[in-house]
Amino acid sequence: MRDIALSVIIPARNDAEALSRTLGDLEHLEMRERVEVIVAAAGERPGTERAVGGRARLLWPDGSTRARLMNAGAAVAGAPALLFLHADSLPPRDAVALIGAALEGPDVVGGAFEFRFAEPVRTLRLLTAMNRIRYRTTRNYYGDQGLFVRAEVFHRLGGFRDLALMEDLDWSRRLRRAGRTVLITTPIVSSGRRFLARGPWRTTAFCAWLLLLYTLRLDTDRYAEHWRGPADRAPGSPWPRPSRR
Repeated sequence: MRDIALSVIIPARNDAEALSRTLGDLEHLEMRERVEVIVAAAGERPGTERAVGGRARLLWPDGSTRARLMNAGAAVAGAPALLFLHADSLPPRDAVALIGAALEGPDVVGGAFEFRFAEPVRTLRLLTAMNRIRYRTTRNYYGDQGLFVRAEVFHRLGGFRDLALMEDLDWSRRLRRAGRTVLITTPIVSSGRRFLARGPWRTTAFCAWLLLLYTLRLDTDRYAEHWRGPADRAPGSPWPRPSRR
C-alpha cells in the first residue's frame, strides 16, 4: 500500500449530486496521492455509483445513519489520521498539511475546521458568525466542520456511538476527554441547502431544540427522520407541508 497520510470518509445517503461535486473537489487536494477516499453509502445505488465513478472506494454497509456509515468507513481505512467529511462539504486545498500540522503535538487527539456556509446569503453569514462563537467557546464540534482524529484514538474510543442524531456532538465531547483537540482556523465550506430549503431561523430553532433535549439527556432519536427527511429523498429536502383538511 502506498504511503497514505489521511483517510477521508464520506457518509452519503441519496446524495449523488452533492457527492459528485465533493469528490471532484477532492481531486484538487494538495498531496492528493497520499489520500484515500472512502464513501460509505446508503439509499439509491445507480446514482451514487455514477457519482463515485472510480474516484473513491465505495461501501454499502448495513444501516443508514451517519454513525453506522462513518464507522464502516473507518473500519477499512488505512491511514494514521481520519477525516470525516459530509457529502456537501469542501475542505481547504491544503487540508492534508493542516491536519498533519495539527496532529504534530503528541497530546493532540483530533479536532475540526472552522465552518462557513457556501451560499452568499446574509442570513447564513449571520448564522456562520453565531455558530463560530458557539464552537470556539464550547469546543464542541459538529460533523459539517470536518471532524478529524488519529486512527488509533478513534478505534480506542470505539468510534461513533450508534445514535440516529447528535453522534457528532457525542463524539466531540468524548474526544475532548481523551486529549487535546485543535480547531483549524481555515474553514471548511459547507452547503446551507438544508437551512435555505426549510427556512434558516426555523431550522436553527429546531437545532436548538435538539441540543436542549440532548443536554437534558432526553430522546432525540425520535426526531431523526424529521431532521434527515424521507429515506428516499436527498438530505436537505424541504419539510413536508402539513396536510389541510
